Amino acid sequence: MPKDYYLVRGARIKRHENTILFEFNEGDKKAVPIKDIRSIHVLGEADFNTKLLVFLSQNGIPLHFYNYYGYYAGTFYPRELLPSGFLLVKQVEFYLDHVKRVEIAKEVVRAALHNILVNVKRYSLYEKVPSEIVQEIANMSEKLDSMENIPEIMSIEGHVRKLYYYCWNFFLKKDFGIDKRIKQPPGNEVNALISFGNSLLYATTLTEIYHTQLNPTISYLHEPGERRFSLALDISEIFKPVIVDHVIFNLVNNKIIKSTDFLEELNGIYLNENGRRLFLKAYQEKLNTTIRYAPLRKHVSYQRLIRFECYKLVRHLLGEAKYKGFQSKV
Repeated sequence: MPKDYYLVRGARIKRHENTILFEFNEGDKKAVPIKDIRSIHVLGEADFNTKLLVFLSQNGIPLHFYNYYGYYAGTFYPRELLPSGFLLVKQVEFYLDHVKRVEIAKEVVRAALHNILVNVKRYSLYEKVPSEIVQEIANMSEKLDSMENIPEIMSIEGHVRKLYYYCWNFFLKKDFGIDKRIKQPPGNEVNALISFGNSLLYATTLTEIYHTQLNPTISYLHEPGERRFSLALDISEIFKPVIVDHVIFNLVNNKIIKSTDFLEELNGIYLNENGRRLFLKAYQEKLNTTIRYAPLRKHVSYQRLIRFECYKLVRHLLGEAKYKGFQSKV
């Protein structure tokens, strides 16, 4: 089974016959068969050449880059493996049709809000969250049905996330709290964890989209724009509570990550190298965790669930089945 490779250390990445050779700055080397790689994430300094890029493109392997602070910076997106002009026309058609676009956007947010509410209810079993907040989140989910345009839908999602992050002060150990969501720069340790985790999930989602016939630049909740793969933003919304947030709760509440795993620079708080390693380990473990997937009557990993979400959207666009976003169980 192909794996995702995360480079935290500085390295030179080369093609060596049918392998990718990682030559680390400390002198050690690691050769990985190309068939065993799903994607490469570069979080440290890396040197490579066009020979490597051509080899990655031939084998359909995205190369994701992050800046010094762990923010997603960009992707070498190989030529499409499964191009479909017909599906591309359908994606554009559903984007241009206001009713069709709003229907998809609502379902994305509906699934995201459901997964948020599941987290709130689950963790409320251990630490009492004010019942009026839980009820307001539930009410916002119901209110979504009456929304008629994208700004209204996004305002619902934004309001719920504000309430949700306030609830984290009840979920997390006392050393970690969050007054409000601050992205650039992250204002405290929890904001740093959210930003780093969301960057990873965005890249992971983009990798899964690549293995379908979907065009990653045409989206429905987020406005398509230059220099971003906005469909990955849409699909990521559904899985943030299920994947990223669970990783954060695990790292903090089990005292795996500590205040010493962060650094303060440019008026912001960021994970240091050790903190990133701890997060990446927990993140990959979560992606590899399997749950029972009812439509297939078998267990699948969370990472594969993201690809299945893409397939469901494809079927919706083709008129084969109505799209319903992934909803986690309580």
